[in-house]
Amino acid sequence: MPHAERGMVVGLFGGSFNPPHPGHFLVAEIAIRRLGLDQLWWMVTPGNPLKNISQLAPLAERIALSEKIATDPRIKVTGFEQALNMRYTADTLARVKALNSHVNFIWIMGADSLSSFHKWQKWQTIANTFPIAVIDRPGSTLSHLSAKMAKTFHYARVDEDDARILWKKRAPAWTFIHGPRSTLSSTALREEQQKT
Repeated sequence: MPHAERGMVVGLFGGSFNPPHPGHFLVAEIAIRRLGLDQLWWMVTPGNPLKNISQLAPLAERIALSEKIATDPRIKVTGFEQALNMRYTADTLARVKALNSHVNFIWIMGADSLSSFHKWQKWQTIANTFPIAVIDRPGSTLSHLSAKMAKTFHYARVDEDDARILWKKRAPAWTFIHGPRSTLSSTALREEQQKT
C-alpha cells in the first residue's frame, strides 16, 4: 500500500486495467485536478468478480503497463489488493481506512461503472465508507440520473462546483464530474489485439 502523509487528500482509482489506456490516465488527471488530490492510488485489481477473468492479463503485466501510462508523479500504481488477498472493493476500502485513518480518501470511478455499481458486493457499504467522485465517460453522461446508486443516494449528491471540498464531506457523499472524455476502452483494445 502506498504511503500517504497525515491530512493528505488521496483518490482511490481501482480497476482491472486490462489493458490500461490513455482514457484511464485522463480520468486520473481530471480527478487529481478537479478534486485537488495530493495523490491518486491507481489500484490494479487481481480481477473483477463481475467480469470474465479468462482474458485477464497477468497482474505484473497490467501494473507495468499502468506505470508507463500513469506519468504524473502524484499517481502511485499499486497491486496491494493481491498481496492482501482482497477481492471485493468493500473489503479493500475497509482495510485502507483501518490502516490510514489519518488520510482523507475519495473513491474514484468512471461513469461507465455507475450503472452496474449496485451489483457490486456491499455497494451501499462502499458508498458509506468514503466520498465518491464519478468521472464522466463516453455514453455514460446521463448515468447519474438513472443509476440505482444515484437514485438511492440522491440526497448525498454534492454539486460539481464543490468537488474540491468533497473530501471534507462525511460519506455518503458523491459528485459527478464532467470534462474531456476518451472513447478508448479496454474491451475494444482487447478485441483489436485478438484480431491481429
